[in-house]
Amino acid sequence: MASNARRPGDGRLTHDLDPHDRGPQDACGVFGVWAPGEDVAKLTYFGLYALQHRGQESAGISVSNGRQILVYKDMGLVSQVFDESTLEALKGHLAVGHSRYSTTGASTWHNAQPTFRPTADGSIALAHNGNLTNTRDLQQMVADLPVDTELDFGARKLETSTNDTSLVTALLAVHPDTSLEERAVELLPRLQGAYSFVWMDESTLYAARDPQGIRPLVLGRLERGWVVASETAALDIVGASYIREIEPGEMIAVDEQGLRSRIFAKPEPKGCLFEFVYLARPDTLISGQRIHSVRVEIGRRLAKDYPADADLVIPVPESGTPAAIGYAEASGIPYGTGLVKNSYVGRTFIQPSQTIRQLGIRLKLNPLRDVIEGKRLVVVDDSIVRGNTQRALVRMLREAGAREVHVRISSPPVKWPCFYGIDFATRAELIANGLSTEEICNSIGADSLAYISLEQLVEATSVPSDSLCRACFDGVYPVKLPEPEFLGKHLLEMAPLIEAEGLATSLAGGGAVDALDRP
Repeated sequence: MASNARRPGDGRLTHDLDPHDRGPQDACGVFGVWAPGEDVAKLTYFGLYALQHRGQESAGISVSNGRQILVYKDMGLVSQVFDESTLEALKGHLAVGHSRYSTTGASTWHNAQPTFRPTADGSIALAHNGNLTNTRDLQQMVADLPVDTELDFGARKLETSTNDTSLVTALLAVHPDTSLEERAVELLPRLQGAYSFVWMDESTLYAARDPQGIRPLVLGRLERGWVVASETAALDIVGASYIREIEPGEMIAVDEQGLRSRIFAKPEPKGCLFEFVYLARPDTLISGQRIHSVRVEIGRRLAKDYPADADLVIPVPESGTPAAIGYAEASGIPYGTGLVKNSYVGRTFIQPSQTIRQLGIRLKLNPLRDVIEGKRLVVVDDSIVRGNTQRALVRMLREAGAREVHVRISSPPVKWPCFYGIDFATRAELIANGLSTEEICNSIGADSLAYISLEQLVEATSVPSDSLCRACFDGVYPVKLPEPEFLGKHLLEMAPLIEAEGLATSLAGGGAVDALDRP
């Protein structure tokens, strides 16, 4: 009989140590590997480590040995969730991994991924990067499943999950008289929004990307297997050679027969423009372009369109660094390091005290007074969301002796929320939605402020404008959105769906494991 696994992460809330602002939050990172004879759990661990920037709330890995799937997941960073003994216990030839930032469903253990579901002839574990927009319709589809096909195994435990991924997993799990692969081809065209899925049964690795290809997904080759991942940086870290992107509207399957591909929907490419600005790692390739090179080019264009009479160009590390390099190169103004980042301040389970709260941005960034004192600075950052961080930053630089502070932003004003997998602020909270550039400049206390234009940003990517999703900048959403009451991160918390998930015992070291043994 299945039993509850211990969940040390339950009830813990994550807090961003910068109390003044919350910038654009990444969506998730997904990774999958089919490689008999390899240590797939460790390959997945390192792949997720390379994707940690995409999500820091929870992490999980599912592994199949051909007979059963084990899913180990918990709240926290990849390095906090897994240790050597845990990975040693995850043996098999096939694995799927996930690092999460929540965009539908609260940040709780129940919503950590991969999700797990028993089926009539096996089980499924699924990981998702993106966000679906017809979640309410999917919830109704699950509710309409016949009771006798809801897989009422004696070992299951009712559990409340409130994310779109669990709904998809539940719908995939019901495929009477057909294979999981055929069920996926039938279901995927009915999903709306952004999805890069990686999932598995006991023998096969699957991956699929929505017809717009909004979120990235790439394919790599190992000497003895295949890898799929959100970014090419994850292929590099495990020694896989980059083959190609998974195409919009494409599903692949990998098993002992090899790799096969199917197109389940007409491709209508609309890759996320914000991946180029902020989300993706600088060493990642998207649409054949190295992200670092694109960001340097953005900086060059910023310098040409919005010059400044200054002594030093400094980035807001790390995301502003490549654009600052490009700005310095094109302007002839020296590049320097004026801000030092504490690399170990990100998400924490410890609530900062009021005294520490008042330190604000200094928890993450500290100025080098010797470098900036008496200087006229160009400060390059990737975006402005609410404006609180930039306001605190400008004040801090002035207190450190900067004579002038000219802010340059390597993306256009963010005026619209994202419903495809980035957790921006609401539209009412976006500072560019209500204020002009001059008013924002006055609000943050800068001497001047300029954003790159949307046209120049698109040109810097070398991707055709009509092949990019630019919704956060221009409000044109490539996938139709439902009525406002059917949107939102906590939609399913407001009308929760009771999930049935098979759970088994806990592995040593905490976390939780889902399992279903098969003969």
